[in-house]
Amino acid sequence: MPIITINDETASGAKSQALELDITAGTITLRELIASRVEEEVRRYNAKKRDTQELPTFHGLVQPSDSEKILNGYRMRKARMIDPSAQIQKALKSFESNGFFVLVDNRQIESLDEPIEIGLKTQVSFIKLLPLVGG
Repeated sequence: MPIITINDETASGAKSQALELDITAGTITLRELIASRVEEEVRRYNAKKRDTQELPTFHGLVQPSDSEKILNGYRMRKARMIDPSAQIQKALKSFESNGFFVLVDNRQIESLDEPIEIGLKTQVSFIKLLPLVGG
């Protein structure tokens, strides 16, 4: 079964996260890839046991509502389940507004509906763009 290895990177090349997804289809669109990635992130977060003493941290592509950005993720203001549909919509909107771009085996994917051929060890990089401060 093909495995996609996903890395999050900054524009400077720093990698912060690796996630592996099993994909059954030989070809998927970027929209489907983003949805699969976000669903897996939310599934992992929602499956964790919550310690009421400590605010939970979400490690994912886009910031959930009612959270604050921290060094390696987003700290939730209160323990709660995250809605995968809402996170997927945020991620798709972020891609469309140039919040990040995606490289698949070092080839930039420019459209959400662009088909992506999945090999046995496909490498995907989500390059997060940071807004400029000042101006």
